[in-house]
Amino acid sequence: MRKTEKMPRICIGVDLHKLQFTVSAVNEETGELVLNGVFKTNSEGYEEFCEKVHLVEEENEAVVEIAVEATGNARYFKNKMEAEGFGVVVVNTSKFKVITMSTKKTDANDAATLAYYLSKDMLPESHLCDQTSEEVRRMLKTRSILVSSTVKIKNQIHGMLLGYGIETKSAQFQSKKKRQELLKDLADQGYSQFTASSLEVTLNILDDIYAKVKMIEEQIKEMVKENEDVELLMTMPGIGFVGATTIASYLSNIERFDGDFKRFSSYLGIVPSVHNSANSVHMGHITKRGPQDLRTAFVQVAMGIIRQPQNTAEWKLMKDYQLMKVNKGSGRAIIALTRKVARIVFAMLNNHEPFNPDLMKKSEKDCLIA
Repeated sequence: MRKTEKMPRICIGVDLHKLQFTVSAVNEETGELVLNGVFKTNSEGYEEFCEKVHLVEEENEAVVEIAVEATGNARYFKNKMEAEGFGVVVVNTSKFKVITMSTKKTDANDAATLAYYLSKDMLPESHLCDQTSEEVRRMLKTRSILVSSTVKIKNQIHGMLLGYGIETKSAQFQSKKKRQELLKDLADQGYSQFTASSLEVTLNILDDIYAKVKMIEEQIKEMVKENEDVELLMTMPGIGFVGATTIASYLSNIERFDGDFKRFSSYLGIVPSVHNSANSVHMGHITKRGPQDLRTAFVQVAMGIIRQPQNTAEWKLMKDYQLMKVNKGSGRAIIALTRKVARIVFAMLNNHEPFNPDLMKKSEKDCLIA
């Protein structure tokens, strides 16, 4: 958080929404309210707000700092304000519960609360990734939506054909040629052209979506072609291009964890929740805090390792997984395996070293990446 000693600060809290934002500005030294109001989130609204802030800045001979909660448009707001020369603190809402727990929750009160805690330097900051990583995440999200839609469409086709006595398997949807064979199967059984037409339209939609997924993947490859972390991550079995790109886009600044795996695993949301009562301590389910897409990527890597017994059966962590699966069930075993995978990935990125399969047969104490 930027702090200036020579000049007083004007501390501004901003409650940012999609169409408007509410502000409350106080002089840090006097506590005087120097600006409040509601502004539109368009070019005119931003211009009006900045003009008023610059005026307050000059009148008070102070520097300006703005606090805004981490929302969908916080990055754009931050860029706009920093271009005007204002300092901006993006608040980590998962660590700052004062607003969400408030019994008098209004936009004006929220903005005033942010301004007050900013003046006391008591706001936990949220990390914002670089612009490229943000764009990659959005592309990956679009791809994920499209892939999810193909699952729904394939289930619809399965149900449609089953109603006509035709059983289908997932492998029949893997190529355009195999998908077209489904039409032939329908025709061979003597169903009307209307039935075939309905299936053909659905299959064409599926073809279009697959084409768009491929196009997005090519664009993502172009965006990350010089990203060394993606190449590094793909040296580990179980991590494909999409998984590596997802992980790299969220961990582009791995240094912010200072080499502390506990901080990293807490950010990832794979640590158990803890409930203290008197002299007892109860360990609950994992917290699931942090980015869901990143956590999902790590779970998928763990699942990928399980599906490669020809490469991973002799790994110490796989033997631990099999033992825990028998004793604790597959769900807990997968989470435990995910933690171990996260530890390996964390070490690879911190040390800038590719995956070393020789270390996998050692115990965690002896393993350099444990």
